[in-house]
Amino acid sequence: MTPDTSNIVLASASPRRRELLAGLGIDFQVVPSQIDEDRLEGESAEEFVRRLSRDKALDVANRSDIDGRWFIGSDTIVVCDQQILGKPTDHDDARRMLQMLSGRSHQVMSAYTIHDRETEEDIVRCEITEVWFRPLTGREIEGYIASGEPADKAGSYAIQGLGAFMVTAIHGSYTSVVGLPLSQIISDLIQLGAVALFADDTSA
Repeated sequence: MTPDTSNIVLASASPRRRELLAGLGIDFQVVPSQIDEDRLEGESAEEFVRRLSRDKALDVANRSDIDGRWFIGSDTIVVCDQQILGKPTDHDDARRMLQMLSGRSHQVMSAYTIHDRETEEDIVRCEITEVWFRPLTGREIEGYIASGEPADKAGSYAIQGLGAFMVTAIHGSYTSVVGLPLSQIISDLIQLGAVALFADDTSA
C-alpha cells in the first residue's frame, strides 16, 4: 500500500489502533484528542460511539498547529444487556463485567470518522460485531484480572491478547473488536484518495 504519507492523522492514543494502521504500511501522525467522553442523556449506544468518533476527529482537525488533511477519530464500546461496558475503574468493576459476559454473547461497536479538512466533509461509520464467550470460572476471571490486561480495555478484555482464551466465536469484523474495522476504513481512505492500494502493481 502506498500512502500519501504526511496527510493522515490518527486522533487516538490507542496503541491498538496505531498498530492496526501501521501494520498495513500506512504512514500517519498520532495526535490524541482531548474531548469529554461522557454519554449524553437519551443517547443510544450506537449514537454515542459514532458521536465520540466524530468529536475526536474534529477536535484534532480544528487545531491550527497540526498539519494534515484526513483526520481519523475512533471509539470502541462493549454492549451487553443494553449496558455500555467501558474501561473498568478497578478490579471489582472488571470482575463485574467479565461475570456479565461469561457464557454468552455481547456486541462490540467500533465507530470511526474520517474528516477531510479541505472539503469539511465527514465519513462516519459504525461496525457492530457479535462476540461469544465461553463460561468462565472464578479462578479464570481472577487470574485474568491479575494479569493486568483488562485494566484499559473496553469490556475488560483484549481479544488480541490473553483474553482470546475466553472467545469461542465472533460474527463480524475481528479488527473492529481490536479497535478499528480495517477493511471498511481502508476502502473509505482509498475512495478519498488518501491511500492507494498496490499502486506499484503493474500486472495485468
